Amino acid sequence: MSAPATGPGPAANSARERFADAVGWCGTAAILGAFALNSFHVLGPHDARYLLLNLGGAAGVGWVCWRKRAWQAFWLEAVWGLVAAVALVRAVVAG
Repeated sequence: MSAPATGPGPAANSARERFADAVGWCGTAAILGAFALNSFHVLGPHDARYLLLNLGGAAGVGWVCWRKRAWQAFWLEAVWGLVAAVALVRAVVAG
């Protein structure tokens, strides 16, 4: 007799991959949406909504890059998110 399998099966891995893909696509949409809204003067560069879209998008895409060990893209998103976070804090403090 063989020992029972341990750990998540293929269905769990597939669900995790779909979830990670969804997070990555949502992050991509957030970053592109922020860029478009800023480019068409709907949101300004210091608007908290613009900065939150960039921060959330960078976190989503960065997490997927971390999981896939895509280090160049991960560091791009890490810095993108850091810049957005600092700018968000400055915008909130400025009122």
